[in-house]
Amino acid sequence: MHKDISEILVSEKEIQIICDKLGKQITHDYKDKSPILVGLLKGCMPFMSDLSKKIELKVDIAYMSVSSYHGGISSSGDVKIKMDLDIPITNRNVIIVEDIVDTGNTIVTIVELLMHRGAKSVEIVTLLDKPEGRLKPYVPKYVGRTIPKEFVVGYGLDYDEYYRNLPYVGILNPKVYTKKESA
Repeated sequence: MHKDISEILVSEKEIQIICDKLGKQITHDYKDKSPILVGLLKGCMPFMSDLSKKIELKVDIAYMSVSSYHGGISSSGDVKIKMDLDIPITNRNVIIVEDIVDTGNTIVTIVELLMHRGAKSVEIVTLLDKPEGRLKPYVPKYVGRTIPKEFVVGYGLDYDEYYRNLPYVGILNPKVYTKKESA
């Protein structure tokens, strides 16, 4: 699987430094508050786990399964909620934990939905931000690293459900997905 990676963009060590920095920022910004961390499955799992350990606050943790990538390398634009929250968010400060903000389709849809449901505030913490891929304008409040418009996998990010278990984020060699896309 490592041979399918053409370049490592964010190393294991860099990821831990990012989690430390973002955890401190969130701890400072939400002092005397008890936010809800909402992870967007499946990609958020490694980041949510590492980041939450660095937030020195009482937090609730919840998950949603949301997707706009239905098997390919680009967003379909059709955001589907596969699993919804199981706790109320009315008058709560919500922090959505995301692996990557790319087109903005999923994030904008979920932020609007949670605000409509009565959240006091909704902010995004993302490991990766890919502003060149944006189709809907959105700027996450907490960004670990801004990356170029490349197809990346690892540390929760996948291609066709594979590569999530890589301990780093890397650019997937186009040969991997062009073979399948043309088949």
